Amino acid sequence: MTQFTLTIIQIIVGVLLIILILLQQRGEGLGILGGFSSQFYGTRRGLEKTIFISTIILGALFILLCLVSFLV
Repeated sequence: MTQFTLTIIQIIVGVLLIILILLQQRGEGLGILGGFSSQFYGTRRGLEKTIFISTIILGALFILLCLVSFLV
């Protein structure tokens, strides 16, 4: 793999990682600091679980690509 190809793959994985992070549901935002959170946090199911697992996999892949890019 050339350095250029590695850089392009890093950019694609980085953009996908950002999109997946933004797609995840956020709780009550800053309202949780004041004790105004009324939402119950249960287990993840369906699409939410798929997005969560994909985020973890892409994060690990991004870190691995950064290490490979550093060593090349």
